[in-house]
Amino acid sequence: MKYSLLPKTDLKISAIGLGTNAVGGHNLYDNLNEEDGKNLVRTALDNGISFIDTADVYGTGRSEELVGEVLKEYPRDRYVIATKGGSDWRNGIRDNSPEYLRKAVGESLERLQLESIDLYYIHWPDNKTPVKEAVAELAKLKAEGKIKAVGVSNFTLEQLKEANSEGGISAIQLQYHMLDRSVEKDILPYCVEHGITVVPYGPLAFGILGGKYDEDFLLEEGDWRKRVPLFQEGEFEKNLAIVEKLKALAGRLGTDVSKLALAWLLAQPGIDSVIPGGKRPDQVLANLEAADIELDEELLEEIDEILKEK
Repeated sequence: MKYSLLPKTDLKISAIGLGTNAVGGHNLYDNLNEEDGKNLVRTALDNGISFIDTADVYGTGRSEELVGEVLKEYPRDRYVIATKGGSDWRNGIRDNSPEYLRKAVGESLERLQLESIDLYYIHWPDNKTPVKEAVAELAKLKAEGKIKAVGVSNFTLEQLKEANSEGGISAIQLQYHMLDRSVEKDILPYCVEHGITVVPYGPLAFGILGGKYDEDFLLEEGDWRKRVPLFQEGEFEKNLAIVEKLKALAGRLGTDVSKLALAWLLAQPGIDSVIPGGKRPDQVLANLEAADIELDEELLEEIDEILKEK
């Protein structure tokens, strides 16, 4: 496993992290077994993954509780825990007010059973609280030792610039994968210039880059992916065609398309860690292999040519 320092901290994060929205995230997934979810986190920590990502809205707090139960079993220096807040699931609104963020941090600390959160993100901008006010409150919480680093998630470039006006942002979490490279236009260059790490979520394009779908795949009514542009008719078929070409390239490297997709992200400037999720320990173990895949310039150019067909 490769490690790097989370910007503006002395915290070591692993190149492959773990997203835990399927650990207790009963509002996102059906038929989750909580003990299986805890074993997923244990598998990650036992195999060199130090960067664990969760959020207070996953399972309306349940994900944090389960992750916290597992973290108690490990020394504090074995992991870097990131969580997110600023969306009040109790009334269905986003709230970045200083008062709410302070309350949310306190509740996350209780659920995680920790004295300090390593990286705390504002999950979504609420588009009403001035960004500077929200970030200033997190800076206060950092000074108090309740969080160690400040991040934002799903912010536009202008919102990120405002958040980072004092230079205090360590990370931004955004959707970024082979089939959606929109962050490369402006946000990624800004982050590289200002020492902010970009943490991609959905690195496998919600399963499409896992190579498990074919043209006969149909989403059931009510499936959240029906709202995702990648799965829309016409777009989905185009994505599958790209994946088939990526599969062939991955085969030449002796790997598969999902590991290739993770390795490709890690080869991009400004990316120190990716946080694929999963439901089974074998998925975590498979993702680990991506950290050892080296993509030279020639391979990156070949991948770029394939992705240009998007």
